[in-house]
Amino acid sequence: MKQSEKQADSFWGNFALSAAALMIVGLLVVLPLLVVLKEAFAGGVRVWLASVSDPDARSAVWLTLGVAAAVVPLNTVFGVAAAWALAKFRFKGRSLLLSLVDLPFAVSPVVAGLIFILVFGRHGWLGAWLTDHHLRVVFAVPGILLATLFVTFPFVARELIPLMTEQGSEEEQAALSLGATGWQTFLKVTLPNIKWGLLYGIILCNARAMGEFGAVSVVSGHIRGETNTLPLHIEVLYNEYRFTASFACASLLAGLAVVTLILKTVVELKSARDAA
Repeated sequence: MKQSEKQADSFWGNFALSAAALMIVGLLVVLPLLVVLKEAFAGGVRVWLASVSDPDARSAVWLTLGVAAAVVPLNTVFGVAAAWALAKFRFKGRSLLLSLVDLPFAVSPVVAGLIFILVFGRHGWLGAWLTDHHLRVVFAVPGILLATLFVTFPFVARELIPLMTEQGSEEEQAALSLGATGWQTFLKVTLPNIKWGLLYGIILCNARAMGEFGAVSVVSGHIRGETNTLPLHIEVLYNEYRFTASFACASLLAGLAVVTLILKTVVELKSARDAA
């Protein structure tokens, strides 16, 4: 009797936790997504197409894609190199490097944008030199690239560091002792072992790069058709009370979020299958 009561309590406890989790997901994820889609298509498909094909919207989309295409590969290379150094070796300054990797998580994106203004702005530390050489960083695409690079660079590294630390370095040492070069060891031993964690980090990095708002908003200058990324363009439309157009563009980012969740789930399933 007591055993059956414990089983019943366990069942109802699991049911309550599952119901609470589903309710939270429904309120914080599913409901906002449905509202965005409803408002985006409130004027019909033709209005939606006109909103997302507007010249300023197209410029914002291409700028967002271009920034992500530039930032993600750079962060991938940095993330793999940083994870390799931090997980496989012990050296002076290791704790400092680890802290620097985590720095964007501790600093507000807006503060990061202000730092770039203080360094690269016209009246910043390097402002006079940049002006003399006719170089423009702040309120231009280079500033957007730097800001996005800063806020996204921990994602790949932070996914790989625990994974590579857990795996250890025995397999790499064995490959090196058998005559493999460092590059061959990385391609044949290290990379296959971290492929799913690496892909997971790339997916998260790409999603953050496309959706970044705070730091980019500070350094972009909000120049229509030039330095407005898609999140900034959505803000401009909403502030101008062009709600249907703003939600239409927001639906593009919502679609990106759905694709990211699908890819994330696929990667997790593949990783769990390989681990089993």
